[in-house]
Amino acid sequence: MKVVGYCRVSTGRQADSGAGLEAQEASIRTACDSRGWELVRVAVDPAVSASKRPEDRPELGPVLDALDRGEADVLMVAKVDRAARSTLDLLHLLQRAEKRGWAFVALDVMLDTSTPVGELVVTISGAIARWERRIIGQRTAEALAVKKAQGIRLGRPVALSEDVRNRIMNMRTTGNSLRAIADTLNAEQVPTAQGGGKWHASTVRAVLTSVELDAASASAASAA
Repeated sequence: MKVVGYCRVSTGRQADSGAGLEAQEASIRTACDSRGWELVRVAVDPAVSASKRPEDRPELGPVLDALDRGEADVLMVAKVDRAARSTLDLLHLLQRAEKRGWAFVALDVMLDTSTPVGELVVTISGAIARWERRIIGQRTAEALAVKKAQGIRLGRPVALSEDVRNRIMNMRTTGNSLRAIADTLNAEQVPTAQGGGKWHASTVRAVLTSVELDAASASAASAA
């Protein structure tokens, strides 16, 4: 097994001292020796925040691409938070490893996706993440439905005057296309809702949708 080790510290002081990086590399080398794996490279990201996504880091990003190309078999870190601080980033990393056919090893939590137990961890993590997304989506939909039933308008606050909104609705009702309405408003230099001077067909459509939402909310409120 060909291994690429990865080490990272967050601050410049830690990078300058070298202590943190040296300890991480020593752990990786010891683990490779005990397993009989070949350490082909140690990539180091000094003074790189954990908030930066793994693929966006100066050294780790190219390493991941090299692993995807089959240039090594394993990405090894001394501590799991050196590679991914958030659960979501870790899950994406594990899924990428599984999809591309390389393994991820984090020595501090004994995570090794080259083993059957490690593969099981990835599968369970993915199932939990999908469940969480579905639950969040369901709760959000239910909350929005309640607000809509109460007549609460959803979406951005209205920033256009009633005159402009009514004019757009009238032009659309009389058969003008979205592009024609946008061209007319641009010619007359009518500001958009965000204060800009450029109308597009999509901008006009958004206003029409906003008017329809207001009408639906007013209807629901009167019915209640």
